[in-house]
Amino acid sequence: MKKILALCFIIISIILLQSSAAQKKQARILVFSKTKGFRHNSIETGKLAIQQLGIKNNFDVDTTENADVFTEDNLKKYASVVFLSTTGDVLNDKQQIAFERYIQAGGGFVGIHAATDTEYDWPWYGKLVGAYFISHPEVQEARFVIKDKNHPSTKFFTDSVWMHKDELYNFKNINPDLKVLISIDENSYKGGKNGAFHPFSWYHNSDGGRAFYTSMGHTKECWTEEKFLNHLLGGIKYAIGNQKRLNYKKAVSKF
Repeated sequence: MKKILALCFIIISIILLQSSAAQKKQARILVFSKTKGFRHNSIETGKLAIQQLGIKNNFDVDTTENADVFTEDNLKKYASVVFLSTTGDVLNDKQQIAFERYIQAGGGFVGIHAATDTEYDWPWYGKLVGAYFISHPEVQEARFVIKDKNHPSTKFFTDSVWMHKDELYNFKNINPDLKVLISIDENSYKGGKNGAFHPFSWYHNSDGGRAFYTSMGHTKECWTEEKFLNHLLGGIKYAIGNQKRLNYKKAVSKF
């Protein structure tokens, strides 16, 4: 009887260990950096920095500039898709639908810097990313105001103001449903055109998925700055979410 109980205990332990291992399977994200307009020279630095974040924080990172990977079968592998300073019209109609269905099924999205300078003729994407770029002054330091410290991308800040040097985007078509994380004080620099309401990093639920955007990341130096990397890491973790299996029954876009 004791042998039988011991055997049952071993079997149950193995099942529990296997279940735990399955639950701890690392998330995988896709970093997409195709450009059809201006190309930032910080893209390669950004790819490497995100890969290092993955190594240090237990998620896998694939990188590509090939839009052909935007198929339903391929996107299913990823907990989040990152648009790293993409510019212009980077996806064709079929690829756009595949991405819409991925988000509708519960996928995550991270937009970095020029992701708002992308797909101006695709209104769905405009809502997802949260706004469109219109202009920027020269790179300069400004006061970044932390509006929400309860999000993974901002909870590490101890002060309400962060002095940061970057390319300071002006926006149009700002989605009113955004939850603003960081705004920029236009009185602290020259060239702002959004006035008192000038969001710079935000998140929101969008068409079934999770979306995070930060306008930072223009310069190579940003990608070695600890606060920026912590901010981005928190945004990636938010977009990854709890890794529930994608539910394509909720996808409504049709090929």
